Amino acid sequence: MTDTAGRAPTDILTHLRRARDVADREYSATDLSELAKAAGLSKYHFLRMFKATYGITPGQYVSRRRLERAQDLLRATNLTVTEVCHTVGYSSLGSFSSRFRSLVGETPSQFQARYADAGVHRIPGCMIFMWGLAERAAPSTAIQEKRSDQRRP
Repeated sequence: MTDTAGRAPTDILTHLRRARDVADREYSATDLSELAKAAGLSKYHFLRMFKATYGITPGQYVSRRRLERAQDLLRATNLTVTEVCHTVGYSSLGSFSSRFRSLVGETPSQFQARYADAGVHRIPGCMIFMWGLAERAAPSTAIQEKRSDQRRP
């Protein structure tokens, strides 16, 4: 049940914020089930409470986060539009481009060209990918080492 302002009750807000934090961090591979699990709610109850609180569905929120990240990458790196599309979690370049255009008002290529014309130094794509891979690999390695140490007598 929602409160008088149309938002979720305060005891559920912390759960919704936790799910929103997951969406912010893992926007490229997040779906409704994962977000509901992070919130500790059934996915349909989570969907209703999220929309009542934030005014958009979790899917729309994740889509916006992906496109915000895509704007950052197109502005600051030398990645191609296709590479950015896949990096932020879209599998279809057409879907990415049409969604980008509807939100931003121009195509990803036009957006990228506008910032390229400004003469801003760009981060090489290889550095972006290496940083991302290093960031993902480090925690799993540490966890594996910790588990193997705990098994030893």
